[in-house]
Amino acid sequence: MEQPKKEIGTKKDLSLYRIQIAKADLKAAKILLTSGEYRGANNRAYYSVFHAINAIHALTGDAFKRHKDAIANFNKNYVKTNVFPREIGRKIGEMEEIRHASDYDDFFIASREEAERQVTVAEQFICMVEEYLEKTNE
Repeated sequence: MEQPKKEIGTKKDLSLYRIQIAKADLKAAKILLTSGEYRGANNRAYYSVFHAINAIHALTGDAFKRHKDAIANFNKNYVKTNVFPREIGRKIGEMEEIRHASDYDDFFIASREEAERQVTVAEQFICMVEEYLEKTNE
């Protein structure tokens, strides 16, 4: 008996899936922020940005196992070439540091203000990525 063919999506499909994951993580970050779980909010805000970066990478077929490689490639190919503003590259670097501290430093105290900033940056970045994806997918 013949096996049914597996549906294989396009790069665009993968990109759209990843941006949906990014939006879900952002939603979780906002819920955590509202409930006073600032460490968790920092984590989810960072991951929303990470998944948005990977949505961009999906369009070119790039895949990275390590976060720092995905971010470095994004900075090299999209920030340094002014596809995205340099300021966002700097903010993403800060987000990575905050997320790492939130997840791994025993005595890191996550503040509401910092978590709010992380969520705001994530929200802004996801909007930028969605605009980029719309332009790219036309």
